[in-house]
Amino acid sequence: MRRVVFVLPAGLALLAGLDAALLLLGLPAPLTTERLPQIHGVLLVLGFVGTVIALERAVALRTRWGFAAPGLLGAGALALLSPAPLVVGQVLLVAGCGALCLVYVPLWRRQHDDAVLVQLIGALLATGGALLWLGGVGVADVLPWLACFVVATIAGERLELARIAFLGRGAALILWVCWALAVGCVATLLWPAVGYVLLGAAVLVLCGWLAVHDVARRTIRSTGLARYMAACLLAAYVWLAVAGAIWLLAGRQATGPGYDAVIHAIFLGFTISMIMAHAPVILPAVLRVRLPYTPLMYGPAVLLHLGLLVRLGLGDARDLPVAHQVGGILNVAALLAFVVLMLGVGIRARLAPAPRMRPGGRPRVPHDDADAPPSPRPTLISGVPATSGVPATPPAAPAAPPASHARRAPAPEPRDAVGPAPSLLEETAP
Repeated sequence: MRRVVFVLPAGLALLAGLDAALLLLGLPAPLTTERLPQIHGVLLVLGFVGTVIALERAVALRTRWGFAAPGLLGAGALALLSPAPLVVGQVLLVAGCGALCLVYVPLWRRQHDDAVLVQLIGALLATGGALLWLGGVGVADVLPWLACFVVATIAGERLELARIAFLGRGAALILWVCWALAVGCVATLLWPAVGYVLLGAAVLVLCGWLAVHDVARRTIRSTGLARYMAACLLAAYVWLAVAGAIWLLAGRQATGPGYDAVIHAIFLGFTISMIMAHAPVILPAVLRVRLPYTPLMYGPAVLLHLGLLVRLGLGDARDLPVAHQVGGILNVAALLAFVVLMLGVGIRARLAPAPRMRPGGRPRVPHDDADAPPSPRPTLISGVPATSGVPATPPAAPAAPPASHARRAPAPEPRDAVGPAPSLLEETAP
């Protein structure tokens, strides 16, 4: 459970970010500090999401130095929450983002895959955003960099899954689109009128490709965990398209309803929906805990998207402050409910009796995808198998035949330790 040490700072960053959200909504919150509202966005994106992504990549790399990235990002989040000078947390976040960039280098050498390059572009954008914030650039101008960090990371991982599932051949297109995101981020600082239009167009192209080629379009007709994941994925693409359309049509949004709509469509509707989709698969692989699927997982997801509809559709679009607050409260409640649900499911699975044994002393392997944790190690946001160095769990050996019919069975062929393993989505696709 040593990896839990890296998860705890991310969890604290999430809780502190939700506390800051209540303060920004003008509502009472458990903690009230002057700094919290100022660091709200960066704390959630780099302190929470960034630490989680870096931890999964470090697990995939399988080297000790790779854990420097989640360690530095988590330490930066703690420094932001402490009485230490703000610059201490900013420097640690820059170092953590830089370490994440270094993690992708050996991962790319193992595969020479465009999907890894796309994720590296995202890490570079995170580093650039952290440097800009350290240099005194306002959070409103830094957030496009952080948004594109999340978008590019997820796009690279979904591209990897699309290639494995043979549903798309757009690696070159996605790579060029992510370079356009990087150019657009730079242009937002130099020529905002051009930069935000470029960002919006690139996001819409990327969103369209993902929505058309993603295997979730097939697994939405499945059942159990696969269908739940697909529903969250497709809903996430809708919110990403909303943010891209606002950038394309309205340009730079530094304050007001447009700014609120863009950042929450990306960081809540897109990113958090992805995390909700794949947490039941990722956390068992990264933390070695079991989180069996339950239909209760739909509750926080529905609450999240309902809150966004109220907040953006009524609060921002109609300029109704009450709807803005109600939507924000629903979003906070959705995240808290999801955390509590994951803890409850994990504790219940840990206290559950041991699985029944097959004849011969082998545990009975469940066949329902809702009850069995998958053998591949998917990535924390997208559920793509960590093909860059994480060995897949070999299948259990078949039970021995009766003594009267005993024959020496051929030894199973060893699986490639670094080769791609089929993902949960691929296994359950019709």
